[in-house]
Amino acid sequence: MALREFMAQQLPIFEQKMYEQVEKLTIPKNLKASMLYSLKAGGKRIRPLFVLAVLDLFKKPLAPGYDVGAALEMTHTYSLIHDDLPSMDDDDLRRGKPTNHIVFGEALAVLAGDALNTLSFGVLVNTEVTAEKKVELIQLFHQASGAEGMVGGQVLDIEGEEKQLTLAELEEVHVNKTGALLRFGIEAGAVLADATAEERAALNEYAYHIGLAFQIKDDILDVEGTSEELGKTAGKDEASDKSTYPALLTLEGAHEKLQEHYNLAVAALETVSKEATLLKEIAHYIVHRNK
Repeated sequence: MALREFMAQQLPIFEQKMYEQVEKLTIPKNLKASMLYSLKAGGKRIRPLFVLAVLDLFKKPLAPGYDVGAALEMTHTYSLIHDDLPSMDDDDLRRGKPTNHIVFGEALAVLAGDALNTLSFGVLVNTEVTAEKKVELIQLFHQASGAEGMVGGQVLDIEGEEKQLTLAELEEVHVNKTGALLRFGIEAGAVLADATAEERAALNEYAYHIGLAFQIKDDILDVEGTSEELGKTAGKDEASDKSTYPALLTLEGAHEKLQEHYNLAVAALETVSKEATLLKEIAHYIVHRNK
C-alpha cells in the first residue's frame, strides 16, 4: 500500500483515538482546551506513523500502535508547547496558528505540556500488550523522552546557542533532541511486532540516519522556506546565531549530507526487507518535504 493511502486510512483512526484519551479526562475545562488545542493543531504525525509502518511491515495488528503512537505524539506535542515559551525559543507561531502560550497564557501552557507528558505514560500503561512488552516500551520511552534523550538534547541545544559547534557536537544535539522520539517510534513498532535482534538493529540504524536527515531538512527549510510555508517563523536559526547544518557545511553541503543520511537509512532497510515500502516512502517524504 502506498504511503498516501495508508495515511488517509490510518491517521484519522489514530487521531480520533488520541483525542479521546484527553476528552474522557475529568479535568479543568481550560486545561483540557489547552491540551486539545495543540494536539489538534495538525502536524506531520511522523512519529506515530513510524509505529504503524513497522507493524504493517511485519504484518501485525495495528491496534496497539494507535495507543503507543498517541503516547508518542502527546510527548512530542508537550515538547513543542514548552519549546515555544518565552524562556525557550520564544515563538508565537506553530503549525500556522498562535502558539499555546499566546492563546492560553504561559502558566496554562506549561501545565498543559506537563499534563500531556504524564498522560502519555498512562496511555502506555493501558496499552493492551503483554506485561513484558509494556515494561520494555516504558523503559525505551522514558529514555527517549527524558534527560537521556529529548530533554537532554534540548539542554545541549540551548547551551550551544551563540557558539560554534563542531559537526559531531551538532549531531549529538539532534540525535537526542529530534532523533530520540523518532527512533522510539521505530523501536516501539519493532517491540510490538516481535522483530528479531538483527531486524531491530537494522531498524535502529535506519532510525538514526532518518532522524538526522529530518533535522538537516528542518535546518535547510529554515533557510529556504517562508513562514507561510513552514507554519512557523522562518529564519529564526540565523537570527539567533544558532549552529545549523547549512551554517557549518554551507547550504550545498547540507543538501549533500541530507542525501547521505537518506541513502544510509534506505540501505539499512534493505537488510530487513526488500518490501519495506512505507518506511522507504516516509524517508523519501522527510527529505523532500517543503514544511
